[in-house]
Amino acid sequence: MIIPLKELEKATNNFHQIRKLGGGGHGTVYKGILSDLHVVAIKKSNIVVKREINEFINEVAILSQVNHRNIVKLFGCCLETEVPLLVYEFISNGTLCDHLHKEPLGSITWEDRLRIATEIGKALAYLHSAISVPVIHRDIKSANILLDDAFATKVSDFGASRYIPHEQSAITTVVQGTFGYLDPTYYYTGRLTEKSDVYSFGVILIELLTRKMPTTYRSSEGDWLVAQFVELFAEDKLAEILDPQIMEEGGSQLGEVAALAMSCIKLRAEERPTMRSLEMTFERLQVHKEPVLNDFLSETNKMNYLTARYSSTIKRTSLEKVSRQYTQEQEFVLSANYPR
Repeated sequence: MIIPLKELEKATNNFHQIRKLGGGGHGTVYKGILSDLHVVAIKKSNIVVKREINEFINEVAILSQVNHRNIVKLFGCCLETEVPLLVYEFISNGTLCDHLHKEPLGSITWEDRLRIATEIGKALAYLHSAISVPVIHRDIKSANILLDDAFATKVSDFGASRYIPHEQSAITTVVQGTFGYLDPTYYYTGRLTEKSDVYSFGVILIELLTRKMPTTYRSSEGDWLVAQFVELFAEDKLAEILDPQIMEEGGSQLGEVAALAMSCIKLRAEERPTMRSLEMTFERLQVHKEPVLNDFLSETNKMNYLTARYSSTIKRTSLEKVSRQYTQEQEFVLSANYPR
């Protein structure tokens, strides 16, 4: 739907600050009420550059072709401005990042966290395998996961997303993403595959388990969140980093989800599971509330994913290698001029 600029100005009281919902360096999102009383979210670019225009066009192209209950819906756009204005369904309860990290911290039950993970998995599996041309999101992070009042999940922000034709397993691109969530394989090679989203999904699982921010957290030894999680998992000391609220609520499911997160963040992309297999595993875990890890390993035919202590990949000796790789990634990222 093409919406006139006057309609959007009226809906937002000329983009008044009081209607501002949030935003970052690239764009600001406003709450608006259209003349037909639909409540919407309107995304307005802060910068007028060709890349911004391309990202907005890319988002329109992708969202106009997808239809999933856990992906934000695009109602329309306005083409009268230099960078198009995008109009989405209004999601009332902020982002997952807000709920996990914004003070004062509220309660998020284990049941809600498990359902949120399941719904993100469903959305990504749909993008990767259920539409005519697969889509890689490329910037999966908690700030791009919207929640409604019932904590139902909506994946948003498709400006950096890319199509991958069925005949190709990967494409080479300029690296885009958010440090802390960014797939190291993609960062070093520029080779984008669906496993890049799988890595980011694994980081969100760690974030849900620990309630720590992947982009800013540092351990007392100077490790970033993923590196510390790997080390504590290998040493059977995850209790040191898990969010205390879910220690009792999660029960044995905590270990199951932690192991699934570990499978997602493997440094070798080809050793990570598909989002489809993760989706099915999380559905069983949520519905039946029973151990599913053995079934998961059998289905993916990757018995080398996990051992009782991940001994083949995360022994203390090899852990030092993992830590060095993340340190190098950090140094590269901090010196790079990221487009996002």
